Amino acid sequence: MCIGIPMQIVNPLSDTYATCQDNGVSKIINMQLVGPQITGTWVLVFIDAAREVISDAKAKEIDAALKAVSLAMQGGENDQVQALFGDLIDREPINPFFNNNE
Repeated sequence: MCIGIPMQIVNPLSDTYATCQDNGVSKIINMQLVGPQITGTWVLVFIDAAREVISDAKAKEIDAALKAVSLAMQGGENDQVQALFGDLIDREPINPFFNNNE
């Protein structure tokens, strides 16, 4: 399984590479699939390659979900994990194979 990590571009190096940062860690990322991007742009990175340009809000959601998974794996308190999924707490489950509006 491959997990996408949201990273922010801090220095475009060329049309195909940029230095990106996630929680203070910098890496050189291949940008060929998303094209050249400007400083400050968020991208979703899989195995050192940007696969999608994402919004700041989406980057925060993904980062919170990754922190929640890490916390749960370490035996974190349920309240701490739930706080990171605040957008899901009071929402009805959605079945992607069934239209809930029917």
